[in-house]
Amino acid sequence: MDSHFFLDLQQSHNMAVAKRKKAIIRNMKKAQAIKPEREVILSNTRKPEKLSENEWQTLLRIQIAKKEKFEIKNLGKQPVYSDYAVFSTKSNNTYKVAIRSRDNSLNFCSCLDFKTNGLGTCKHIEAVRNSLQRKKSIKRLLEQTPDLPYSSIYVSYMGDRKIKLRIGTDQQTAFKKWARKYFDADGTMLPSAHMKMEVLLQEAHKISKTFRCYDDAIAFIVEQRDTIKRETVTKNADSQLFKELIKVELFPYQKEGVLFAAKAGRAILADDMGLGKTVQAIAWAQFLHKHIGTQKVVIVCPTSLKYQWKTEIEKFCDGPVTVIEGNVLARKSIYENDKSYFLIVSYHMAGNDWQYINQMRPDAIILDEAQRIKNWRAKISQNIKRLRSPYALILTGTPLENNIEELYSLVQYVNPFLLGSLYQFLSGHQVKDPDTGKVTGYTGLNNIGKQLKAILLRRTKKEVLKQLPERMDKNLFVPMTNQQLDVHTELANGVASMVTKWKRFGFLNEQDRQRLMNSLNMMRMVCDSTYILDQQTNFQTKLDELFNILDELLEMKEEKIVVFSQWERMTRLVAVELQRRKIKFENLHGGIHSKKREALFTNFNNDPECRIFLSTDAGGVGLNLQTASYLINLDIPWNPAVLEQRIGRIYRMGQQKNVSIINLVAQDTIEHRMLSTLKFKSSVAAGILDNGEDSIFLGDDKFKQFMQSVESITQLPDDKSIVSFDEDEKQEIALIDNDQENIKEIETNIVEEEIVQEPLYQVEPPVDMVSSDSLVNTGMAFFSQLINTLNDQQSIKQLVSSITEKDEKTGRTWLKLPVQNEETVEKALHLVAGLLKGLSK
Repeated sequence: MDSHFFLDLQQSHNMAVAKRKKAIIRNMKKAQAIKPEREVILSNTRKPEKLSENEWQTLLRIQIAKKEKFEIKNLGKQPVYSDYAVFSTKSNNTYKVAIRSRDNSLNFCSCLDFKTNGLGTCKHIEAVRNSLQRKKSIKRLLEQTPDLPYSSIYVSYMGDRKIKLRIGTDQQTAFKKWARKYFDADGTMLPSAHMKMEVLLQEAHKISKTFRCYDDAIAFIVEQRDTIKRETVTKNADSQLFKELIKVELFPYQKEGVLFAAKAGRAILADDMGLGKTVQAIAWAQFLHKHIGTQKVVIVCPTSLKYQWKTEIEKFCDGPVTVIEGNVLARKSIYENDKSYFLIVSYHMAGNDWQYINQMRPDAIILDEAQRIKNWRAKISQNIKRLRSPYALILTGTPLENNIEELYSLVQYVNPFLLGSLYQFLSGHQVKDPDTGKVTGYTGLNNIGKQLKAILLRRTKKEVLKQLPERMDKNLFVPMTNQQLDVHTELANGVASMVTKWKRFGFLNEQDRQRLMNSLNMMRMVCDSTYILDQQTNFQTKLDELFNILDELLEMKEEKIVVFSQWERMTRLVAVELQRRKIKFENLHGGIHSKKREALFTNFNNDPECRIFLSTDAGGVGLNLQTASYLINLDIPWNPAVLEQRIGRIYRMGQQKNVSIINLVAQDTIEHRMLSTLKFKSSVAAGILDNGEDSIFLGDDKFKQFMQSVESITQLPDDKSIVSFDEDEKQEIALIDNDQENIKEIETNIVEEEIVQEPLYQVEPPVDMVSSDSLVNTGMAFFSQLINTLNDQQSIKQLVSSITEKDEKTGRTWLKLPVQNEETVEKALHLVAGLLKGLSK
C-alpha cells in the first residue's frame, strides 16, 4: 500500500483522539459549573478580617440555625408574619418567635441571646426564616414588606432596652396625634409615661381595639415603676427602719449594704468574708417584705450551710423558715403548700427543682456562696439561672477569681442586659495574641467597674475597720454525713444507757466513768471525721467547708489564717489537702520537739507566702501568731479556757487588725448542744475531760452536775433524719480522697494521738462476769483513794458531808450510802448475818 495512506490514517486517528479529549474536558467543565460551591464554615472564635463584629455574629447564628434541628409551629393565621413556637431538640426548650419585619428590625424571640446580643436576630429567628424560605409559595411573601394594620408597643433590644411605638395603617392619623403625649419623635416612650401606663393603654384601645402592648414591654414598665418606688423608700430610710427589720444593731456599712441592695432590687453583695453578708441579706429580705410586700424568699446555698441559714434567720428575725429536705415528692409538696416566708434549698436540689420553684413564683432569691454559678457552661449554673424572681441578691466574697467570664456569669443572673452579650463583653475587654488567638490579658477593667456600680457593692475589712469590733466570733453549723451520724448515734445510745444507770443507782464505777469519757470524746471526734476513729475511712463535711472558707480568705492577699483542731489526725487530713493544693503552711502538733517550734511560727510570721498555720492544742499556749487575723476552730474544746487560749494566739497585745473567729460546729450533735448547755467552770471541765485519770473520782456534787450536763448534751433529737442526706444531696458533698500514700508521708515523725482511745465498739461485760483481776484492781483503787481522802482534813469533811443527811424536822443526822439496788442490800445483810452467826459459834 501507498505510504500516504498510512499517514492519512494516523492523522485521522490523532484527530479523533483530540476531539474526544476536548469533549471530555468540555463535559468536566460543565459538571464543575453545575456542582455547588463549597460552603464556608465560620470559626466561633476567630473573626474573619473582612467582617465586622456584628456581621460575623449574625452569620454565626445563621450557620447554627442550619445545623441544629428545630420543630417549628405557626401559632397564628398569617402564613409569614406571625408568631411561632420553636422547639430546640438540643436544649429541649421551646421559644416564642415573632416575625414582624423583613430586616429583623421588629422581630422578636423570647431567648436570652436575642435580648442581649443587640443584633435583632438569633438562631431561633433564623431557623424560622430558613423554614419559610424552603417553601416556594411563601418565599415570595417573605420578600414583601408586611402589611401590619395594628399599632403596638414593643421593646427594642438593639443597644439599650427601650419601649418603642410602631404605628400601623389602622387609624394611623389618630395614633400619630395621640403618640405626641407619650413618645418622642423617634417613637421612644418618655420616662414620665411609665407612671401613666394604665391611662395610656385605655386611650389607645379607644382609638382601635386592635392595639397591642407586648408582655415584655409591660414587664419592663413595671420594673421601671418598681425601681422608682424602691428609690423613694430607701431615700427616706432612718435608724428606726432597721430596728423594725431585724433584732440586732447593724453596723453603718451593713445598713448601707441593705439599702444599696434594696434600691437595686437585684444586686451582688461582694463584701470580704467576716463582714456579715448573711445578716445583710436577711435584713434585705425583711425590707422587701415590709415595704414592697414580698411573700416568699428562696435561699439557695451549699448543703453544709442550710441549717446555718436557718439558725441565723431564727436569731435575727421572726420570719418563719423551712429547710427543703426529702425525696422529690416531699420537696414538691413543700413548694406547693408551705407558707413560710423563707425557704432554704441546696444548690443541687434547686438545680433539679427549678421548675417547681418557678411554679411557686418566689418574690426574691438569695444565692449564697454564688461562685457555684461562675462557670456559665456548667449544668448546675445553667439550671440555677433558670430560677425566676423579681428580686435577687447574690452573696460572694470573690466575684472575680480566674477570669472575667466568671464575673460576667454572676452579672448575667442579676441583670442580663447590663454587660450585653458575652461575645461583645469579651471582645471589648480581652487582649489576644494576633497569631494564636490566645487570651494574653484584659483591658478596660475600670469601665466594667463603672458599669457595675449600680448593682455590685464590695467593701474590704480595711475600708470599714473603724466600724468593726476588735473581735468577731461566729459559729458555722455544718451537717454530718450519714456514716458519721450512725457512729455518733451508736455512741450516744451507749452514753444514754450509762446516764440511765447513773439516774437509777446514783453512781458509776471507775470502769463506767472511763467508758463514759471515752464515748464522749469519740462522739466529738466523729463530728470531725470518721478517719480520727478508724484511720481507714474519711466521711466528713468539715474539711469541705474549711476549704470553701480558705478559698475565699486566700483571695485576700495579705491575710493569714490559723487553723486549730484538738485531734492531730484531723490536722493530718488538712495537711494532705494543703499539700495537694500546693498551699504553703506550717504544722504544729505534739510530735514536734519544743526546740523546733520557734522556727515554725517565726517562718509563719515572716514569710508572706506562708499563709496558714495548722495546729493542735499543743500550740494553744506560748505562740505569738498575731500576723494572722482569722482563726478557724475545726472543733470546740470542752474547756472554755482552752478555746480562749487558742484565740489568744492571734487576739493579743500588738495585734494591728481586727480578728475573726470561726467555729465549725456539727449540726445537732454533742458539739452543737455543748454551746448552750455545757456550763462547767473551767476548772471542773479541765478536771473532768482534759486531764484523764483525775476525772474518775470527782466529788458527788461535781459529778452530779457533770452527769446532768451529759444527759442534756447527748439527748438524741426526736427526728434523727434532720441531718441525714437524700440521694441528691449525697452527690453534692465532695469527700476528700483518702490518699493513703500522702497520709503515710505526713505520718513520718508524727506521734500517735495524744488522747488515748478505747476501741470504737466495746461490749460491756455483765456484772456477774467481771474478772477477779478487775475486782481486785477496782478494790485497790478504792482503798488507795480512801487512804488519800482520810489523810486530808478537808477531804474528810467532804466525805462526811456526802454520806450524811440531817432531818430538818427532828434535827437528827442519818448515815446515807448509795447502793446499786434493794437486792444488793439484802445480799449484804445475809452476808453480815452469816458472819455474825459464825462469830456466835
